[in-house]
Amino acid sequence: MASSEELISCRNCNAQIPQQKFLDAYKVCPKCNHHHYINAYERLNLLVDESSFESYDDGLFSIDPLGFPEYGPSLQRSIAKTGLRSEILAGIAKVGGYSTAIAIGDLGIKGGSFGSVIGEKMTRCIERATDKKLPLITVSVSGGMRMQEGTLSLMQMAKTAAACVKHSQAGLFYISVMTDPTYGGTTASFASLAHVILVEPGARVGFAGPRATASLREKLPDNYQKAEFLLDHGLVDRIVPRNEMRSLLIDLLDFCSP
Repeated sequence: MASSEELISCRNCNAQIPQQKFLDAYKVCPKCNHHHYINAYERLNLLVDESSFESYDDGLFSIDPLGFPEYGPSLQRSIAKTGLRSEILAGIAKVGGYSTAIAIGDLGIKGGSFGSVIGEKMTRCIERATDKKLPLITVSVSGGMRMQEGTLSLMQMAKTAAACVKHSQAGLFYISVMTDPTYGGTTASFASLAHVILVEPGARVGFAGPRATASLREKLPDNYQKAEFLLDHGLVDRIVPRNEMRSLLIDLLDFCSP
């Protein structure tokens, strides 16, 4: 009797993958190794010890400070669809038994664009890590800066970067994980300031995305923003498959723990 299990079509190679096999592989295609998007809650469950996550700053959520056309209704639709109040989960969890401050992004609200609430929650997370003398893990995913918030969005780059510097000056360890896509001010601030920068295979990372660079006169390499190109040119330290990420994080935390 033929199986009636739903099939998932790989976005990269169009392979038809049984849904349960796809989920068991953490949404990685078994044929081409394409790492499909997973949301913040899925990422949290993949990385941290079970039932160890304590969320902070849940009362912070995006509003429409500039009265940008259609921004407010669009935010409400994203919130209703994702179940998130804001674009990142931030708190403290145990990873392999090590207490760690952690912040995880989500594309579901306005493409994970970097606005004032992401900046504030991220800064508070970093400052909490500094105050409590904890290592820090950030998992980035972002389509760029939140243009609907104007300068309020751009200010978050300096704010998060300053918090990272204070965390480092306190002698504390920071691991940045970049996932697909990580663009704009996220790449240009906290995501690139870690002691160790990890990236998933094939992830696109850069300041300006392909549509923004298409108008340049200079011909850029086809893969210039892919993880493998970035590793060859020294922007990231290691490409890590999704099913190996938690194990490596534990090893790094163990190596750098007091």
